[in-house]
Amino acid sequence: MSDNDWKSRLGVVYSTNPDFKYTTEAQQEPQTLPPAKQRLIVRIDRRQRAGKQVTLVEGFVGTQEDLSALAKTLKTKCGVGGTAKDGEITVQGDLRDKVVALLQSMGYNAKRGN
Repeated sequence: MSDNDWKSRLGVVYSTNPDFKYTTEAQQEPQTLPPAKQRLIVRIDRRQRAGKQVTLVEGFVGTQEDLSALAKTLKTKCGVGGTAKDGEITVQGDLRDKVVALLQSMGYNAKRGN
């Protein structure tokens, strides 16, 4: 299936070489910065969530595994659900003050947004 992935080859010119193999460059995940160098912003969001409030933690620089681990820690300490994707952690409810306090106790440079 991966040999016939035509969408990733839209800008490629046709080759008459029968042995030609098209390769794509895989994007590397950034290395996880130490907690003291992370600059996290904790804000609240209600958009496209049917009026429900969620706490967003933005600005995390690192791998998806480290982001998921941090999200799991925050969700466990707050006792709520949430998710971690696209470099941002979503925690259910308005828990800005508690999340900022938890992040600062873990050594992160966290700041409360709106």
